Amino acid sequence: QVQLVESGGGLVQAGDSLRLSCAASGPTFSSGTMGWFRQAPGKEREFVAAIWSGGTTYYADSVKGRFTISKDNTKNMLYLQMNSLKPEDTAVYYCAARRHGAVDYGSWGQGTQVTVSS
Repeated sequence: QVQLVESGGGLVQAGDSLRLSCAASGPTFSSGTMGWFRQAPGKEREFVAAIWSGGTTYYADSVKGRFTISKDNTKNMLYLQMNSLKPEDTAVYYCAARRHGAVDYGSWGQGTQVTVSS
C-alpha cells in the first residue's frame, strides 16, 4: 500500500498560482500511475490529471492548459502546478496512486483544501 500525503493548499485569488505536492512511499510511485483528483462541496470527486510511469500525462478538459502534473522519482514526490486559478477550481484536492496493471486507484491521500476567491 502506498502512503500519500498532500500539501500546498491554501486560499488564493482568481488568477493566482498554487503548487500542490504529494509525498509518496512505496513501489507504486515509480512503476504505477499517479493522479490528482478533486471534490468540491456538494459535488462528486472528479479526475484532474494523471501521469503514467513513463511520463505521459493526461488532463481533464477543465484544467488543460492551466494545470501541470509532474513527478520526481528520486524524491518520491508528485506535483500539481495550478496557474490561472478560477473560483470553480475550489475543492479538496487528493493525490492517488494506481498500481501497474490495476484498474482503479487503490491508494489515496487525506486531501488538501484549495480555495479560490473571486
